[in-house]
Amino acid sequence: MAEQVRVTFLGGLGDIGRNCAAIETGEALLLLDCGLMFAGEDRPGVESVLPDLSYVFERSRKVVGCIATHGHEDHVGALSHLLARVRCDIYGTPFTLGLARRRVTESGYVDRAQFIPVADGERVRIGPFDCEFVPVTHSVPGGVITAISTPQGVLLHSCDFKLDFFPVDGRRTDLARIGAISQDPGVRLLLADSTNAEQPGSSRSESDIGPVLSRVFAANSGRRVVAACFASHLHRVQQIIVAAAADGRFVATLGLSMKKNVSLGRELGLLRAPDGAFVDISETAGIPPGELCVISTGSQAEERSSLASAAAGDSRWIQIGADDTVVLSSNPIPGNEFRVSRMINDLIERGARVVHSGEIEIHTSGHGRQDELAALHQAASPEWFVPVHGELRHLRAHAALARRLGMAEERVLVARDGDQLVLTDAGIQLAPGACAGDHVLVHGPFTGADRGVLDERLTLGRQGVVVATVAVDFKAAAMVGEPQVTSRGWLDEPDADPLEVEIEKELAAAVAKLLAAEPQADAAEVRRVVRRTVGTLVANRSQRRPTIVPLVVPAG
Repeated sequence: MAEQVRVTFLGGLGDIGRNCAAIETGEALLLLDCGLMFAGEDRPGVESVLPDLSYVFERSRKVVGCIATHGHEDHVGALSHLLARVRCDIYGTPFTLGLARRRVTESGYVDRAQFIPVADGERVRIGPFDCEFVPVTHSVPGGVITAISTPQGVLLHSCDFKLDFFPVDGRRTDLARIGAISQDPGVRLLLADSTNAEQPGSSRSESDIGPVLSRVFAANSGRRVVAACFASHLHRVQQIIVAAAADGRFVATLGLSMKKNVSLGRELGLLRAPDGAFVDISETAGIPPGELCVISTGSQAEERSSLASAAAGDSRWIQIGADDTVVLSSNPIPGNEFRVSRMINDLIERGARVVHSGEIEIHTSGHGRQDELAALHQAASPEWFVPVHGELRHLRAHAALARRLGMAEERVLVARDGDQLVLTDAGIQLAPGACAGDHVLVHGPFTGADRGVLDERLTLGRQGVVVATVAVDFKAAAMVGEPQVTSRGWLDEPDADPLEVEIEKELAAAVAKLLAAEPQADAAEVRRVVRRTVGTLVANRSQRRPTIVPLVVPAG
């Protein structure tokens, strides 16, 4: 009887982001990615959201490594959180490791890991796991499908992937190798990207975007072009550089991550451009608009990103004006739509033309659609399948696709964060809720689960706050002076002032009544009366429910 294997999903099943899974035998635990999720408008004050790694920390002695399937933040952005508690070697292709190492170095944990490069087709033993790295096409160089040999057979993880027959770098998803693995030794379990599982057909080739960019440059002769895309999307950056050079333009980068990624890409031979094509952003002031292209971060309007700062008029390096055409070569990530729309309006307000994917096809996804997913399933021919990387709707759409392709109902399992697969000789069982699978929030230097602070922030932002202060001499069972009521964000001052006066009078009467009836009342009882009295009046008079803060000050 072969040793059982457990696969525990710590993130990425129910959200777009936080991708992380633990593959485990009795004495070894191998992590598959360790990513973050960017916080949306529904999480004010939160910078990012991490997977709950408590399950890993409790088994830290068993950790033998972490495979970084590619360099996107939703797959490697939480490595510093991991390394703060666990020493762990990181395996990935050179560009993936370059991105990951930079983040880890910035966090001060680079000495807690070895960064071990792997090549396309290479097989590496990590603890008891024999791992083969198969090239895959995605919107970042160097992604890998991973075939992990375990005591319970091969686990095949798709990485984020698409099938692109004309990739910019010529590096195609190697379906032939997947097919060979499916024949010998066979694929016990397939874990596959579900992001575009609802979308029929196939995604467009990345190479299709180059001609579109060239037409945009040609249509904006005499104007400065500011092109924004993800800093890790070197295939897109390459095509922007080619289009700019063909139009006789110098290229400058805007944003630290763009500058560093372009430098890393050139160092690794992933970006091809002559040195004379580049100029530092600090030296662009004298270049005519029609002779300059700026490649910028901030296509998602992230707070403090380079393009968002320029749109707000806060950029140190560029001022957006009537001579600018801004190209957003990306689609808004789900949850970012409002933020991106607001930035577009800000850019237009400053006089710029804005070209985006809602107008022309200037972006293509790095995630395969249904026909591409079907091709992977047919090549892998897995015994069992679990959809990963997506919201619940995407996971279920991918599961339905697998069943339409002929997989038996019981061999397709839809799991969620915190669930665990138990692989034995008899089959695979899904154990729901084997660990918490929580969202861990990063607020500046503070990290932890949400214990109510987000609801408080949302209430403060939407409804405001009313603070009621009462001074009480508890020995004399009497108020000292009159109550004071102040508010912020509740109502405009002309509307709030008379209501605050009314509340102060009602509050004085309510507290006096309590102290007369219960001379031994303590501060907690007074606070309850203050909160109830103020809350009722505020709700009745304004039809709003701001946060009520009762302050009881002992006096006398």
